[in-house]
Amino acid sequence: MDKLTMTETIVSTKLAKGLSWESMAGDLGMSPVWLTSACLGMNSAPPEKAAAIAEYLGLGPEVAKALEAFPTKTWDKAVPNDPLIYRLYEIVGVYGDTLKEVIQEKFGDGIMSAIDFSMEVDKIEDPKGDRVLLTLNGKFLPYKSW
Repeated sequence: MDKLTMTETIVSTKLAKGLSWESMAGDLGMSPVWLTSACLGMNSAPPEKAAAIAEYLGLGPEVAKALEAFPTKTWDKAVPNDPLIYRLYEIVGVYGDTLKEVIQEKFGDGIMSAIDFSMEVDKIEDPKGDRVLLTLNGKFLPYKSW
């Protein structure tokens, strides 16, 4: 089973069972962001987590094996059409250089890892309209000179 078929199988099963990523993650003791990313095919799962996800959803070992497979992280479009994802691109477009300057001023010449990384999505209730809080937590990797 390839990653695309795996994702379609997981998402259709999730919907049929009336589950949410948050409830699945809570029941499985996993991060909802990581679980969602793995189930959407953008991360590989260690064998024990892959087996737990497949068992939880009542899916077979072929789904677990696909969850374990290393992903090829590609995007179909230069700029996505989905409004939420587009807005994230817009944020990076508007604030990307600012973030680079501020991070490098604080840490030096380098990058924030997307490999040694975690992310959380939180809801902050506000009478003027609820707020989305994204926390991106990546290890700083300095550039080396030789």
